Amino acid sequence: MRSIVRKSILDVTPYLPGKPIEEVKRELGLKDVVKLASNESPFSPSPKVLETITRAARDLNRYPDGGCYHLRQALSRRLGVEGNQIIFGNGSDEIIVMAVRAFVEKGDEVILARPSFLIYEIASKIAGAQMKAVSLKDFRYDLSGMKKAVTKKTKIIFIGNPDNPASTYITQKEVVDFLREIRRDILFFFDEAYFEFVDKKDYPDTIKLLKTFKNIIVSRTFSKMYGLAGLRIGYGVAQPEVIDLLNRVREPFNVNSLAQAAALACLKDSKYYEDIKIRVIAQKRYFCQEFRNMGLKFVEGVTNFILVDVGRDSRGLSEALLKKGVIIRDMSFWGLKNFIRVTIGKPQENQKFIRALKAVI
Repeated sequence: MRSIVRKSILDVTPYLPGKPIEEVKRELGLKDVVKLASNESPFSPSPKVLETITRAARDLNRYPDGGCYHLRQALSRRLGVEGNQIIFGNGSDEIIVMAVRAFVEKGDEVILARPSFLIYEIASKIAGAQMKAVSLKDFRYDLSGMKKAVTKKTKIIFIGNPDNPASTYITQKEVVDFLREIRRDILFFFDEAYFEFVDKKDYPDTIKLLKTFKNIIVSRTFSKMYGLAGLRIGYGVAQPEVIDLLNRVREPFNVNSLAQAAALACLKDSKYYEDIKIRVIAQKRYFCQEFRNMGLKFVEGVTNFILVDVGRDSRGLSEALLKKGVIIRDMSFWGLKNFIRVTIGKPQENQKFIRALKAVI
């Protein structure tokens, strides 16, 4: 089949997700396993959300609302944008894929950071684009380097803000200065999957920037803070003409009815999620103190995960932790050979990880 497949497909390394808990239990014969690998919320959705899902399940014999009407109206009011400035996807990953489908052709160039979220590169390679990867500086985006990488072939610049796996962010001033310095026929894709966790005054308000800069797409998700990773729903915000183009490559009924109902219920239960943010921040402080006590370097960042330099082969360490029932992310696949990424979990999960880490180190 290789003789007939698209040549760009052969250049793609498939995305490798974190192992599921049940798989590790089966493989290693373990009863107690915690997963701190995929930046998921350790908390289930709120009781109100679960009740809403139960009610919505009664109509699963019908196709979902392809336009996500009720969720669109709620988000439009919350974000202060028009309904035709929003598009929904099967996770925010699909918004990334739609943007590449709509704007990138074979031979075009895409600029991204390295390391960064792997879907940027995978989607662009499938489209036949050339990658211009700019290495992080001190685990932050090198915007000067990205500016120098721009050519007449550049179509999209991807910016994870906050970034995965570094967990760092770029400021309002940095974003505005960068946008002003790059020509307006290049699309800026701001991936803000973790923005709900950020508590910094200089974090950019990219939604407001849409009024000045028409070449922006902002994507967000209900997978992280809101705990809907299993339902897969995210959204993008842009100018109406950009959304119109994205809708032309969007699959019909791409967001299921349970996801739509659950996301809408999340927006109505802010108190529950504000409490989760407080818990995550408290547990992040616990991790940071433990890492300091162990003499480990780390990037504290502003998300629900931490990038840790373990000072040794991260693959071997990850395998040793797995045998103790702890799933974390080995970052050697990203080119960070001595680093692991650990998600903030519940207190008992975090304590289990720290005990295991101390034992293997």
